[in-house]
Amino acid sequence: MSTVLEVRDLTVEFERTRAVDRVGFELAAGDTVGVVGESGSGKSTTALALLRMLPSGGRIAAGSVLLDGQDLAALPEDALRALRGRRIAMVFQDPMSSLNPVLTIGRHLDEALRAHTVHDRAARRERALELLDLVGIPEAAERLRDHPHQFSGGQRQRIMIALALANEPDVLVADEPTTALDPTVQRQILRLLARINETTGTALVVISHDLGVIAQTCRRILVMRHGRVVEHGPTEDILTEPRHPYTRQLVAAVPRLDAPSTAAANSSPGEEPVLTISGLRKTYGTRRRRTAALDGVDLVLHPGETLGLVGESGSGKSTLAQALVQVHTPTGGNIRFRGQDLRAAGRAARREIQMVFQDPYSSLNPRMTVGQIIAEPLIAHRIGDRASRAARVAELLRRVGLDPDTADRHPRAFSGGQRQRIGIARALAPEPSVLICDEPVSALDVSIQAQVVELLAELQRDLGLAVLFIAHDLAVVRQVSHRIAVMRRGRIVETGPADQVVTDPQHPYTAELLAAVPRLTIRSTA
Repeated sequence: MSTVLEVRDLTVEFERTRAVDRVGFELAAGDTVGVVGESGSGKSTTALALLRMLPSGGRIAAGSVLLDGQDLAALPEDALRALRGRRIAMVFQDPMSSLNPVLTIGRHLDEALRAHTVHDRAARRERALELLDLVGIPEAAERLRDHPHQFSGGQRQRIMIALALANEPDVLVADEPTTALDPTVQRQILRLLARINETTGTALVVISHDLGVIAQTCRRILVMRHGRVVEHGPTEDILTEPRHPYTRQLVAAVPRLDAPSTAAANSSPGEEPVLTISGLRKTYGTRRRRTAALDGVDLVLHPGETLGLVGESGSGKSTLAQALVQVHTPTGGNIRFRGQDLRAAGRAARREIQMVFQDPYSSLNPRMTVGQIIAEPLIAHRIGDRASRAARVAELLRRVGLDPDTADRHPRAFSGGQRQRIGIARALAPEPSVLICDEPVSALDVSIQAQVVELLAELQRDLGLAVLFIAHDLAVVRQVSHRIAVMRRGRIVETGPADQVVTDPQHPYTAELLAAVPRLTIRSTA
């Protein structure tokens, strides 16, 4: 097969920092290559450099990116604009900050099609419906009129994939394309990418911290660390016989579904629950069209317990989390905190129940420094003076694996995984008794995942912290949880001890989720 993309000695610098150092690889039509590495290793920067879409301050200092012989690194902007989206396209890591909040999804797709190939309005609408159906958005004709905020995190990610596929590009660069997706939708997207790759010859560059995703999608793997490629080879060789110590570390750190729960046996089911949820309901929409995001949810959370909550995108997991931190007001049912109605508990409940949000970038104020962001809840709850707050910020940065000297930087200076750790530090600042974690490790590579999981276990041992751990990665959920609750269409369909739910599921939907979990098995078409 002919080479469609050739990257030679690609070097990217931000002021005096070299983020990508002489990266090189080739990609033939129909080929697939996966790029893996820890947060901050240069994966996403490499992806952005391929399309020359580096953020302010970044520049390609050396090397070339040849698309069918044309050097994208040297093309005039007008010529490059004609190629982006048509010959080479990208699925971005953070769908919410990539989608325009004032435009409908139909308008997003219409603009992508009109900019390059499709000039007939009816044909553009037909293609938009086809794309939404392709990526699994139900009721496509009605959802074209909706805005990004009306979709779940996973649904927004699917929309980003639809936008990238709109003009059938020759090269598709996917930066964490399944990060926000539950296992069943993740499996659909991986199959979709594989089908596009095999039937149209679209070459894929897939960037992911999930080695299971890479194993099922890519024929070759590049392992990056500190901006350099430390190992490159066929997927089977990399996963079964890694040569570099860092690659061996990544493979060993992958959470496995067949590993039993390691959560410390320190929950206290005999004590009064710290949270009791009874018949909770939350509906959205107009009088003519109502949607039940929560439909009679019953759950309890005890001190020192981790309750894992899993379910497909749009099942109501994040809505439940936001109701617990009083971002949303339920339309029915009851939430009790230490036996008292949650809203009546007032300021004490707001301090003691903290949340780590799913999308770290949009939940961090871009105008504030990291130190100010982490100190904000301390100021809001009148905890400490300026000196003690500064010391607390430094302590929290160290606990989540960041240098305290970075406190004066802004969120844009950090990678996606590093921003997630900042969000965790902010949630821990006022020393809560309940931590609501909404996909807290979804943006992290496996080695950092392990650190965060250990951090949560340490906090439970030290403080008796109760944790509601929401995630789509069932292997991680099993690892950290005492119990698991499975959610579907706003309802809890199964609850039980973590090991029991995973090894002996009682509900067909739970079994379906387990069957869809990516494993470190080699793609059959590789």
